[in-house]
Amino acid sequence: MKKDAFSGFHPTVNFLYFTAMIGFSMFFMHPICLAISIACAAAYSVYLKGIRAIKARLKYMLPLLIFTAFLNPLFNHRGGTILAYLPNGNPLTLESIIYGVAAAIMLITVIAWFSCFNAVITSDKFVYLFGRAIPALSLVLSMALHLVPRFLTQIKIISNAQKCIGRDVSNGGIFQKAKHGIKILSIMVTWALENAIETADSMKGRGYGLPGRTAFSVFRFTGRDGFALVHISVCSVVIILGAITGAYHFRYFPTIRGEWSGSAFVFAAYFALGAFPIIVNLKEDFIWKRIESKI
Repeated sequence: MKKDAFSGFHPTVNFLYFTAMIGFSMFFMHPICLAISIACAAAYSVYLKGIRAIKARLKYMLPLLIFTAFLNPLFNHRGGTILAYLPNGNPLTLESIIYGVAAAIMLITVIAWFSCFNAVITSDKFVYLFGRAIPALSLVLSMALHLVPRFLTQIKIISNAQKCIGRDVSNGGIFQKAKHGIKILSIMVTWALENAIETADSMKGRGYGLPGRTAFSVFRFTGRDGFALVHISVCSVVIILGAITGAYHFRYFPTIRGEWSGSAFVFAAYFALGAFPIIVNLKEDFIWKRIESKI
């Protein structure tokens, strides 16, 4: 992962930012909000993990996008603009198609933000934030957030080890491949259970969650964190006020209609919030290059 300046902020700032962006991305279906959110999420993902990682994610995101976009018109037949009739007699409407595309974009955007969240909010940050309030739950959630990446890494190791002795899923016929796949899965499940037990015993042995237990932390709230917190809070308040006043109102049924004029300020606040990590990183890169040029 590329060095990320935003990850260097206090965990509270990181967590509040992602909570706000994920929440707003889920509830605001205005096309401009969707465009801003997915553009900012994609840009931050590219900055964090590089273009190659994004290309790999597109292999499952694009089919998910297409599937979700086409699934909605098959079950949702509301809308005033009828384009055709399905074989079962139900109408195919323009509004249901556009809503399906919007819902698909919203789903992909939330997944992208959660991907960034997983890269920035490390296990030590999560335990720092919730370790004292909900120690058991914070530990479980911290482990769950890193479950998939660790599983993918470990299953590659197991698969490569099995491949060296001719027991990979690429060896043999159909039944032999299935047998090898089940064997790899069995090894994987055994490793996961043993790892969970070892982690639980280790944390219990260290007194995790006991009253009065102190914990070492390298996180300090600085003036830069305060400025970031003010920026996130102000943008969030403007966005919420814009939602209350109807600036983000947009309806898809029965006809497409929404608020487009007079909302530049609230949309600018939405962009300022979404692009905040990119702005921070671009600023840090500019300062670093300027320092290098003087050496």
